[in-house]
Formats: sequence, C-alpha cells, structure tokens
Amino acid sequence: MKYQIVLNKSEEGYSVSCPSLPGCWSQGSTEQEAMENIRDAIQEYLAAILESVQGQDVREIEIAG
Repeated sequence: MKYQIVLNKSEEGYSVSCPSLPGCWSQGSTEQEAMENIRDAIQEYLAAILESVQGQDVREIEIAG
C-alpha cells in the first residue's frame, strides 16, 4: 500500500505525518530517519486498527481514484 505523507523541515530536524491516518506522525534528525520512522509508525498504526476490530464484520471497499 502507498500512503501520502507530509514532511516538514525545522531547526530540530524533520517532522512527518500521514494525513489519511489521523494522529499518525513521527520525526527524525534527518529526512531519511524521519521517513524510516513514519514507515514504522504507519505499520504500528495499522496493526492497532486491525487489533481493535478483531472479531467484527470487517469488509473492504474500492474507491476509484
């Protein structure tokens, strides 16, 4: 899967968020570190969502883009 992210440079390094996953954000001292950290954050975010709906009637829907 692909997710759009927003990368912001600051004096402290880089902050990065994933707008399609509310509250999913990370940071890093370098751009590369921030990108690696948001990848991990997205994986953990999705794992937590899957765990929270376990045992429920979960379905998928396709949206034309």
